[in-house]
Amino acid sequence: MATRIAYALILLINSLVSWVMLTPWAWKKLHKLTLNYMDFECDNNSCYGWFAVHRINFALAFFHFILAFLLLGVQNTRDKRAAIQNGYWGPKVAIWVVFVVGTFFIPEEFFLVWGNYFALAGAMLFLLLGLILLVDLAHTWAELCLRKIEEDDSRTWRSLLIGSTLGMYLASFAMTIVMYIFFAKKNCSMNQAAITVNLLVFLIVSFISIQPAVQESNPKAGLAQAAMVTVYCTYLTMSAVSMEPDDHDCNPLLRAQSTRTASVVLGAIVTMLTVAYTTTRAATQGLALGSKGNQNSYAPVGSEDYDHGLVTQQPTAKKQMRQDALRAAVEAGSIPASALDESDDESDDGHDVRDDERNSTQYNYSLFHFVFLLATTWVATLLTQGFDRDHVGGDFTPVGRTYWASWVKIISAWICYAMYIWTLIAPVVLPGRFDY
Repeated sequence: MATRIAYALILLINSLVSWVMLTPWAWKKLHKLTLNYMDFECDNNSCYGWFAVHRINFALAFFHFILAFLLLGVQNTRDKRAAIQNGYWGPKVAIWVVFVVGTFFIPEEFFLVWGNYFALAGAMLFLLLGLILLVDLAHTWAELCLRKIEEDDSRTWRSLLIGSTLGMYLASFAMTIVMYIFFAKKNCSMNQAAITVNLLVFLIVSFISIQPAVQESNPKAGLAQAAMVTVYCTYLTMSAVSMEPDDHDCNPLLRAQSTRTASVVLGAIVTMLTVAYTTTRAATQGLALGSKGNQNSYAPVGSEDYDHGLVTQQPTAKKQMRQDALRAAVEAGSIPASALDESDDESDDGHDVRDDERNSTQYNYSLFHFVFLLATTWVATLLTQGFDRDHVGGDFTPVGRTYWASWVKIISAWICYAMYIWTLIAPVVLPGRFDY
């Protein structure tokens, strides 16, 4: 957990620094620090830190690319390369800083191509990955509740399932009403269309999820999954209309001038925190990403599971008897195989060497860094794509307050709905490929 938090913190710091680089103060200071090497000119207009944002995020992307390559094939912490993932933080941070400095000596032509094509493609892939994980989470949550109810006839889990489903639907309707009241004025056709389409689609999705044909092909499908998808997509739609520019008087949130600077700063911090958290969750969701990982399960116990490469002397008779008893209990299914790790947690010299990834890593290390690489492209694209230089003044730059960002969120909600509908109808149209 500490390792993942550390990488998330690096991403958060990198994102906030990138955001600050969009301010005139930052790029003017950078212009002086580089001894006028960077002139911030493109098409005879100020770029307002556009290149700086892509340079900083490219450095972190390259950093994660190197780590992903070095950690290919690491299955457990008995592999010496695992220490690269979990340790050497001083050298890793130093290398990251060197990469950031080094990118400022790369010609701007490279970042014009990187920012406009490669970073944009990576950002779209990152968004798609997040939507896949959301749909997977919806199904996993409902199936977990149903399994608990079937196994224990638990009133707690039944109440949790019903309460969460009802609560998410109520939240969806509440957000829809709020959007119609505040963001769907007479001249706001874009908002009206987005809100109405979202309302119609989430009603259609809910209707499909309880159809007899769908229930017959997948008995675990129902309103619980639909509720989670609808509340998320409705949130995306509300976020889209609440962050669009106010050139048509369709966004009343932007007219509160007294708190504008505070709201911009708070919004940027919350956005970057959300990106860091989402990235960390996505990077460790091995099941949804096709990673075999640990996932709190163990393969059948074999003799190789005991070859830790750490034993330097014969165990005492008492210790040997304890290991034999644990192994017998594991093979009989009485206790999990993780107990074998716990039996060796105390080393012969008395130091605690607890390691919960000795047999298998909890997530795919290389895939973890690939997801973080994609996250850097999303941050860079969010900060620069469709950016209107007229909105840059002496204050901080709003994050994602562009029509481009609003439409990305709206279309993402539609794609999420489409993906969820496909998970409902796929077992009906392709019954041979699904086994429920």
